[in-house]
Amino acid sequence: MAGHHHHIDPGAGDRRIVAAVGVNLLLTVAQIVGGIFSGSLALIADAIHNLSDALALVIAFGARKIARRPADKAMTFGYARAEVVAALINYTTLIVIGIWLVYEGIARLITPAGVDGWLVIWIAALALVIDLVTAALTYAMSKDSMNIRAAFLHNVSDALGSVGVIVAGVLILTFGWTWVDPVVTLAIAGYILWQSLTEIGPVIRLLMLGSPVEADADAIVADMRAVD
Repeated sequence: MAGHHHHIDPGAGDRRIVAAVGVNLLLTVAQIVGGIFSGSLALIADAIHNLSDALALVIAFGARKIARRPADKAMTFGYARAEVVAALINYTTLIVIGIWLVYEGIARLITPAGVDGWLVIWIAALALVIDLVTAALTYAMSKDSMNIRAAFLHNVSDALGSVGVIVAGVLILTFGWTWVDPVVTLAIAGYILWQSLTEIGPVIRLLMLGSPVEADADAIVADMRAVD
């Protein structure tokens, strides 16, 4: 990826990713258990988003390892594209998850369920702290890699999801508005879909060996022709 390069020692980068994965997996379990006990679909939506984060980071981690391999007879251009393939898998998974959440959210709007607001707030607050820590761990690396950028964006959207869940918990406690829970679920799903569909385009373009969006082919040809 072009842009400013802040090179991080690969070993240190790997350790950051492993730490982020571990924390996200623990958080996912806590959120799913909390979602089941509190009856909150929004909390489960946030948990799935977190799980997708952990998977995004696992895929990112594997791809980083593969991408560092030198070129060989089978892969004469090297393995750097592994990161782009990883980003494609991540965004595709997220699109599927987003569609499922929309379906679940609409079903919950039609037949509302009771939600325990306090449990939702505490677990979502814990999630928010963990999301911010994970985002901080992967931020510097996200500038160098499309693949880590995908994982980093997952985290930032997770943090926003957690804020939404906290707001839902507060509204359910204050006004007894249980419909807020599926509405927040739909908002999280909408955001997941919008983000994934926006980011998947450049990834596919790169895999299709398309020229960079900012490149003007005619100007490049004209510059070349100007040279004797």
